[in-house]
Amino acid sequence: MTTAETRQLPLQHLKVLELGQLIAGPFATKLLGEFGADVIKIEPPGTGDPLRKWRIIEDGTSLWWHVQSRTKRSVSLDLRTPQGQDLIRRLVGEADVLVENFRPGTLEGWGLGYDALSALNPALIMVRVSGYGQTGPYRDKPGFGVIGEAMGGLRYLTGQPGEPSVRVGVSIGDSLSALYAVIGTLLALQERSRSGLGQEIDVALYESVFAMMESLLPEYDATGQVREPSGSALPGITPSNAYRTRDGDFVLIAGNGDSIFKRLMKVIHRDDLANDPALAHNDGRSRQAERIDSAIEAWTQEHSRDEVIEKLEAARVPVGFPYTAADIASDPHYLAREMIQTITRPNGSPLKVPGVLPRLSATPGRLGDGGPSLGQHTEEVLDELGIDDETRAKLRSAGII
Repeated sequence: MTTAETRQLPLQHLKVLELGQLIAGPFATKLLGEFGADVIKIEPPGTGDPLRKWRIIEDGTSLWWHVQSRTKRSVSLDLRTPQGQDLIRRLVGEADVLVENFRPGTLEGWGLGYDALSALNPALIMVRVSGYGQTGPYRDKPGFGVIGEAMGGLRYLTGQPGEPSVRVGVSIGDSLSALYAVIGTLLALQERSRSGLGQEIDVALYESVFAMMESLLPEYDATGQVREPSGSALPGITPSNAYRTRDGDFVLIAGNGDSIFKRLMKVIHRDDLANDPALAHNDGRSRQAERIDSAIEAWTQEHSRDEVIEKLEAARVPVGFPYTAADIASDPHYLAREMIQTITRPNGSPLKVPGVLPRLSATPGRLGDGGPSLGQHTEEVLDELGIDDETRAKLRSAGII
């Protein structure tokens, strides 16, 4: 990246210390790093972040790693030792933001809790991501994303009625928490610009999922209704479902706008439904969802997937199909919007990765290279701290770095 490009990054003066591992905390710092923040990732010597060994591995490193850790600097440091904790305190003195996703109380046990660190740096913003939050009766329970998805209400709704629930195929609970962590960081930075003081941000996985559950709670409170799983349909919003086509594929059709519904019914030659006053608005259609879905699928099964898409797009009815990774990688719209980018891994080989979001017109983010090797920047960061060679040698021989 050129110097001119670097100047366009909105967070370029931000120094972020990452003490997290796996997904939620590191995904948050990834987003900050893509917009210019200097992210120093602390990893345990010898093993590093467990994500390095998750999913598909090439050359000993997870392909996921090269997405999650791009733009970061890796420092190998044993946080369990007094010497390692002292180095963290020195780094905190120069940091703007610290992101961690240990179990609540872990950092306090190392003398690295918010009270202790904010005393060293009152401007520090400390972002804490955990399963259940820093308070409450469940705070000490271990909580991964799937548990947060379950407690937050999402897992109960996934799958077909009467069958075991299924999980979303990605770590959505962790990623939602990371987004809230970033939002909280930006809000705290705005407040710090006025007061000069940092603060603590408490993000719980289950709460991040619960916040996405739309009208789930008020519907229960007002009517006593518990929302149930509904497969590919969206209860109370009709029609919006998956429909089988003649060639055995599926299309997704969202015809739930009043005028869209009429256009959809005309395409499938059901003027009787298009002109039925009882179906003019969503509440009436939702009472007859099964009838409408049956009519739509009777038509889609007479056509191939591509034929259905062509006819409905011509009528300006929202339609699509479930994309695979292969579909995404070759899609002209993805390519035109530069959402498929190529990085160079440390071994020199190219790798396609998702582009940077959100898209800013004046200050776009940076892509960076693949994730760093374990401890790749340890010497560089220690040099910035002014740690002399003799001290480094002792830390190295003791396995602390």
